[in-house]
Amino acid sequence: MKNIISIQDLTFTYPGADKPTLDHLNLEIEKGDFLAIVGNNGCGKSTLCKVFNGLIPHFISGTFSGHVWVDGENTLEADVGVLAHKVGYVYQDFENQIVRPTVLDDASYACLNYGMKDYKERGEEALSQCGLKGREDEYIWQLSGGQTHLLALAGAVALGPEVLILDEPIAQLDPGHADRIYDVLKALNEKFGKTIIVIEHHTEYIADYCKHVLLLRDGQAAWMLPAGEALARVDELIQSNIFPPQVTIAGHRLRSECMAPLENPLPTTIEDGKRAFSSLILQQDRKEKLDCPKQKEVARFTDVTVAYRSVKGEPKMVFDRLNLSIHKGEKIALIGSNGAGKSTLMKMLVGLLKPSDGAVELNGISLKNMKADQLSRQISLVYQNPEEMFIKDSIYSDIAYAMQVRNVKDWKEKTEGLLKRFRLSELSDRDGRLLSGGQMRRASLAIGVALNPEILLLDEPTANLDIATRKEIMRTLSDMKDVTDTVMIATHDMQLVCEWAERIIVLCQGKVMADGTRDEIFGDTQLISKVGIRPPEIFSMGQALDQRALCYTVEEFLNAFSYETGAAGGDK
Repeated sequence: MKNIISIQDLTFTYPGADKPTLDHLNLEIEKGDFLAIVGNNGCGKSTLCKVFNGLIPHFISGTFSGHVWVDGENTLEADVGVLAHKVGYVYQDFENQIVRPTVLDDASYACLNYGMKDYKERGEEALSQCGLKGREDEYIWQLSGGQTHLLALAGAVALGPEVLILDEPIAQLDPGHADRIYDVLKALNEKFGKTIIVIEHHTEYIADYCKHVLLLRDGQAAWMLPAGEALARVDELIQSNIFPPQVTIAGHRLRSECMAPLENPLPTTIEDGKRAFSSLILQQDRKEKLDCPKQKEVARFTDVTVAYRSVKGEPKMVFDRLNLSIHKGEKIALIGSNGAGKSTLMKMLVGLLKPSDGAVELNGISLKNMKADQLSRQISLVYQNPEEMFIKDSIYSDIAYAMQVRNVKDWKEKTEGLLKRFRLSELSDRDGRLLSGGQMRRASLAIGVALNPEILLLDEPTANLDIATRKEIMRTLSDMKDVTDTVMIATHDMQLVCEWAERIIVLCQGKVMADGTRDEIFGDTQLISKVGIRPPEIFSMGQALDQRALCYTVEEFLNAFSYETGAAGGDK
């Protein structure tokens, strides 16, 4: 198989940076590969991919040396217009790639822009390949998040590139939409011969779909290996802030701690785990109960109805007579598929959206009777995209702003305190939009709690983060009990849900489908199937071995199961 991409001694340094992001990197990618690029935040994954399509160095300035060939073209000599026919790119903020009002119009737009006479036919074929056949005449705002992502992919596919790159393709999608994205990529790879490259933190999808894994470290290609072999390098991946599949970590622990004689290779999927763990037996059959008395009610939805007007068809109903109470001190996870209403519910609580019927109350007072200033002192929303929280030219100014305009006493001291609490003191003069993903998240949290709100709402707080940054955000959430009384997160991150939340609310089709503890939610197989949520992989692994098992972390799995000839849990 010939190489589709060849890189020789590539070095690239951003203006003002003290060291190269890519440092004498050498790489060969075969035609027809399905490659996952992994590495910690800031290791150069996106930078490398922007070299493939010529954005570096043609549009993104910096010091560039070395040679890059893509499908026979030298990227230094070919302009980005030519390279767009070689490499299609779907960015992390893929919504910005949607430029036309209807589906077919958008999918065929790039081909029209290049003056191709068959632009419409190319768009129709791309939509068919990307699973959007039959939606040609729909408006783009009628699509779900996953469908919009597929439309951005179709726009790239229409030009006929041999290579398709997707940056964090499932970061903000529910499991059903995520599966659909990867199934389309698999078909493009196997049926149409496309070379697929994904930047991905979700290693369970790498295990199920990818052929090879490239680890970037210190600006270089540390190694490129078959996916199964790569994911079995548990210690090395964790050192690079990559979280291997939970099944793989469990196997690694069992073997390294001599709890089970597992042979190579380590399991990377649940099917692998069924074979590898077939001798494990369940020792603990537990059911958790939380009997803590509820504190006072701080928020209430009473018969709330929300519907969005539609240019085409009937209004879209988001909530139909929703009733829900939130109590002081609760740590709540709001889960459900894309479009279930999680963000809508949060926006109603902070007054950004008003229900068409029913009432929303904070501490017994209707939001209709509350002024914006009064509301902002009681509740705060940290947006899904943290850069939307930044309106000033420095983190210090962003954190201080809400306190300054409200003439909060000692705002300077409080700003310094927040910078210190969220480990941002050394970044105080930096523009928040230029920070790393984890730094942005910490800064947005600091802005969100600046007025000491009684209730804090977080929309997808761990999206797009590597393992180290994700764990850092989780530690920050756990440490915030003295800052804010009540916290609600909307998320698709089921590990975050299971490790942090005390109450889980499941939304589906405008209704609260379930409301309870981990066991009450994830132990209900009919509910899981109906609403399209997915428990952590290690939970599914335990269930595959014994239906009575309710394990949400690797540690719980190891404590619950034992090898026939000895205790798996041991003394920990």
